[in-house]
This record gives sequence, C-alpha cells and structure tokens, in this order.
Amino acid sequence: MSIVYIRRAGTEDIVAITALTHAAYSKWVPIIGREPLPMKANYEEVFKLHRFDLLYEDDVLVALIETVEKDGGLLIENVAVLPTFQKRGYGRMLLEHAEKLVVSRGFSITRLYTNSKFEENIRLYKSIGYAVHHEEPANGGIAVHMEKNVSPIAAQLPYHLPDTYS
Repeated sequence: MSIVYIRRAGTEDIVAITALTHAAYSKWVPIIGREPLPMKANYEEVFKLHRFDLLYEDDVLVALIETVEKDGGLLIENVAVLPTFQKRGYGRMLLEHAEKLVVSRGFSITRLYTNSKFEENIRLYKSIGYAVHHEEPANGGIAVHMEKNVSPIAAQLPYHLPDTYS
C-alpha cells in the first residue's frame, strides 16, 4: 500500500516543479499546436509570487498544484500530474486541497482556467462542482474560466482517494 501526502514546496523544489510540469503538459502540445503556458513559465520567478503544494506517492513527486490569492479568492494557476500517475485521483485530491486553502484564508471561492481544447480537464472540473464563468480568446486559443463556491464544511472533510491508495 502506498503512502500519499502533500507538502508545501520550497525553493529547493523549483527544478522538480519545472520538470513535472513539462512532463504533465507535454501531451497537450499536439492538441493545441504549441506549448501550454505552464511549460513556458519561469518557475524561479513564479515561485516568488505563487504557492506550490507537492503531492507524493511514497517518496516520488507525482503531482503539484500552484495557487495565488486573487480577487477575493484563490486562483488555481496549475494542476499537474505525471502521466504515469494520472487517473488515480491525484488531481482531484489537489483540487480538494485548494478548497481547504480557500477556507483557511477566509475566502469562499476558487477559480481556475484552462484551454477549451482540454476537454478532459473541463469535464473533471465540472464533475466536482466548477461552473464556467466565461470564455475569452487567449494565447492563440480560448481560455475557459471556471469557478466554484467552497463550503467551509466540505473543506473540513478528509481527502478522497481511490480505494487502492491510502
């Protein structure tokens, strides 16, 4: 049985954050014809402004979430899961983690955006309560902005992982 945990990233994690993000987003390059924005970010600079939380399975970094407080809520800039660890519930677990952060900061809303061609991601976000707020042209595509009102009670519940993980 694997041990899964989340910890806040430190500056010593920037190289790993960059590598994980590139690996996770590489599958989208053929779909949109370019590197998605998270692959282009300078994480040395971004790390100074945003929070990164890292998800481990045993001692292996497998996923991350990047957040920033903005406009009275928490904006999720990036959720990335290594391809070999996708479909295990880790993206959902990180989104639940973000909801706990929202409540701990005294906010009630979390926001995110994604490329309209990332249909799999949009389905996931909708399935856990995110609603499309608006769409806009961005970076040669269409950005779908979504948001979710977070219940303080729901944010107190334990993380949900598939039965095969503890």
